[in-house]
Amino acid sequence: MSDLKKVASLSEIPAGQMKAVEIDGEQVLICNVEGSLYAVSDVCSHDYALLSDGELDGKEVTCPLHGARFDVTNGKALCLPAVKPIETFKVETRDQDVFVGADE
Repeated sequence: MSDLKKVASLSEIPAGQMKAVEIDGEQVLICNVEGSLYAVSDVCSHDYALLSDGELDGKEVTCPLHGARFDVTNGKALCLPAVKPIETFKVETRDQDVFVGADE
């Protein structure tokens, strides 16, 4: 993924919520953690389920398939069965628009 791409408006991702988007064929999950936006891969590193089908609790997203949890601020796997982190992406806001780009 190159360059920053507009993916949403701020109003579409309120605090405590997440939004799945596709950028250049890649599934990306944008999470609003207490007003700060983070973007990570929307695909679980354990069994390839969509994390957007799971739940966001604070800064942790839970995979709906086997319960793996990830820290959306850094992509780190927090519990089994996942051991590999998920990819993170750069997020910027301009006016009321959200942009996502290459890995941080």
